[in-house]
Amino acid sequence: MLFQWGLQKKQKEKKQQKEPPTQQERDQSGQAQDVPREPIHSLLDVNLDIIRQTTGNSSDVVIRRFTMGQEREIRAALIFIDGLADEKNVYQFLLEPLMAATFPISLSPKDAFFFVEKKLAAVGEIERISHWFDLFLALTSGETIILLDGLPSALSASTKGGETRAIQEPQTQLAIRGPRDGFTESLRMNTTLIRRRIKNPNLWLETLKIGEVTQTDVAIMYVKGIANDAIVEEVKKRLRGIRIDNVLESGDIEQLIEDQTFTTFPTLYHTERPDVVAANLLEGRVAIFVEGTPFVLVAPALFIQFFQAVEDYYARFDIATALRFLRVLIFFLSLVAPAIYIAATTFHQEMIPTQLVIAIAAQRESVPFPAFVEALVMEVVFEILREAGVRLPRAVGQAVSIVGALVIGQAAVEAGFVSSAMVIVVSITAIASFATPSFAIAISARLIRFALMFLAAMFGFYGIIIGILMMTLHLCSLRSFGVPYMSPLAPFIPSNMGDTLFRLPTWVFKERPRLISQKNIARQGKHQRPQPPASNRQEKKEGEQS
Repeated sequence: MLFQWGLQKKQKEKKQQKEPPTQQERDQSGQAQDVPREPIHSLLDVNLDIIRQTTGNSSDVVIRRFTMGQEREIRAALIFIDGLADEKNVYQFLLEPLMAATFPISLSPKDAFFFVEKKLAAVGEIERISHWFDLFLALTSGETIILLDGLPSALSASTKGGETRAIQEPQTQLAIRGPRDGFTESLRMNTTLIRRRIKNPNLWLETLKIGEVTQTDVAIMYVKGIANDAIVEEVKKRLRGIRIDNVLESGDIEQLIEDQTFTTFPTLYHTERPDVVAANLLEGRVAIFVEGTPFVLVAPALFIQFFQAVEDYYARFDIATALRFLRVLIFFLSLVAPAIYIAATTFHQEMIPTQLVIAIAAQRESVPFPAFVEALVMEVVFEILREAGVRLPRAVGQAVSIVGALVIGQAAVEAGFVSSAMVIVVSITAIASFATPSFAIAISARLIRFALMFLAAMFGFYGIIIGILMMTLHLCSLRSFGVPYMSPLAPFIPSNMGDTLFRLPTWVFKERPRLISQKNIARQGKHQRPQPPASNRQEKKEGEQS
């Protein structure tokens, strides 16, 4: 009796293993929406039905059934997604060799499966799959699935392809001198652009998938031996700890791994220039690539890094130093210009030259609003025009923003709503915000500007000073993956001051940033300063003696 009960249980389990769940059972269990987690079935027809049910019989999922062998025919199928896989490679290197293959009568399906894996599939990478989750992950990644009848396994062939955007010049970080190539939405193309610049086996790359639904490929790249191992492990830890449905852009990753959320200042640097990423990798930083976006994250990021442009390192050091000073001045001007006007005209008129204060007073005589309301209205109107210019089509957006600013500014002055001096101050502030190299730091200044305007309206110059002190303390408290945000200014590191507010000649940069790279500090050899030829020195010495 006990033996008969065990035999019936064993037959029942075997039957459940062979028969796949019906559509009604899958809908009730929720597996019609999720990828099935059970092993692949041995029957080809059952496997194809599961693929059709799971993908909703989508029209872009191509299922090509065929038979292999001549003496003995083995039923098989190729499955790929149109647009994600390279259709030419699928038919040329997979379908044609498989259909032309011959097997002896004594060859079992298992041996045929091994023969296909080792000898017939003429593509770069072949991987054996035994579970449905791995099969659908490979299928939606652009690979081609090979199924044979009678085997509870599948083969995944690397046939990723499809149309992608060609390499073009970056749109957000233009350079007068420097490379013209920029990142695209293809992860592999982006990593290739870095490989072309850093031809070193110590350039390591690790890829993981983030997003429970999207399964987005995210890659971590760093130079082993230069990057700080603690920073690398911290980046990996934060990325592996992400549990989210979708990752569609690097901004989704940035918000989940940054050190401080409640701050207007960016603690991660993003760029679409491969030369910038390569330079940061050689300083010991870590690059984070996300499939589907041309913007690459760089960690850790420093405050002074957002005022550096690519031309600083391709031009002479004296020109680069002057331009960098100008950028810092521009940022400070975009931050406090309206606040200074409000404080000077409201509380500190004695600090303005007499003729200028008389002219400003004459202009403001017909203005019914105080200086703070006047500046606030003009700033809000200009932000509306800026947002409209960004959202409209490119051919129309620039014309709308320019014409709108001119017409509204002129009409507001003639109507007596604002003074001419306020229009000039707001215009200078807007141009200064456009001249800031990094959009991320420029938009931070736009937000802080309103807070400083409010403090200036309440306390004058004392309020502006209090606001700047609070901002400085906040900046000194920030960290980017454990690295002080204001370094090498705070903490002060004299050996790394050559590339901060000014830029010294290239031969001075003997060491990498100490708080970022702590292993291989030396970046160049000794005696790199250019020296004139010996003949020139001899002629100069003889000329001095004569």
